[in-house]
Amino acid sequence: MGWLLRSDEPAIRVLVRRDVLGESPDADVEQVSSGPMVSALLPGQQSDGGFGRDPYRKWTGVHWRLISLAELGVPPSDPRVSAAAERVLAWITHGLRRGPTVIDNLARAHASVQGNALGACCRLGLAGDPRAQRLAESLISWQWPDGGWNCDLEATGSRSSFHESLGTAWGLYEYGQATGDHAARDAAARAAELFLEHRLFRQLHTGDPINPLWLKLRYPSYWHYDILQALLVLSRMGLTRDPRASDALDELEHRRLPDGRWPAQGQWWRPAGHPVTPDVVEWGRSGEPNPMITLNALRVLRAAGRLDSS
Repeated sequence: MGWLLRSDEPAIRVLVRRDVLGESPDADVEQVSSGPMVSALLPGQQSDGGFGRDPYRKWTGVHWRLISLAELGVPPSDPRVSAAAERVLAWITHGLRRGPTVIDNLARAHASVQGNALGACCRLGLAGDPRAQRLAESLISWQWPDGGWNCDLEATGSRSSFHESLGTAWGLYEYGQATGDHAARDAAARAAELFLEHRLFRQLHTGDPINPLWLKLRYPSYWHYDILQALLVLSRMGLTRDPRASDALDELEHRRLPDGRWPAQGQWWRPAGHPVTPDVVEWGRSGEPNPMITLNALRVLRAAGRLDSS
């Protein structure tokens, strides 16, 4: 933990003190916008709040940058952040006009796009915007009977996509918390039950991992499902003490290094300037101790009552 508290990233220091140590570092919050990671996310912003023509460009579009800014706890009072949030909300709700493809009475939607956008915008003070309400209502109407969402046109309807469902659950939970909307809270709870039913990563009939990649820790996860991101979302919902989360918590603790840190076990991004899926932030390379993964792991273990106070 001392490693994180000595970080040159103010956001990490603030989040450790607030979420792991239970302190109130309000006086330091304004420093967050000047940190190296935050500073790397904001150059090149256009007058409309975006960063290029495609808001969803992996991983440099404004959609992805906004999620990272929200996760770093950047204050919504920063005009650059509020402009980015406005751009994402305008883009995402404009896309709702087309509606998803419906097959066998089930919406086939990349709901993680809207869900992550909703979560980030709610974190940044836009939950009361009528467009956020429209977004939440759309996501609720697209929910599958098992509690999740799916974009697969060929899916039978028997099981949702965990990838599409995790960010969506987070977004609806954030909206429900910010507004008191019971339908959003209930929808998020149904999605959480889907993950818990599978103990976050296990097949129902055999108990084997559904996908071994889900056990690998990476940051950012973007739209990908893994046990740490699932545990983080469940911790925000107050559900990490559910006994069905124990297997995933055990796996997380097993991956802790002897020095108390957690490594990245892969990465979905490539360095800035790479021709394929670059990011503008150096988030930490595969195999190395990772500050954001360590921060999130400590948050989860504290919420689960597994963090040694010593």
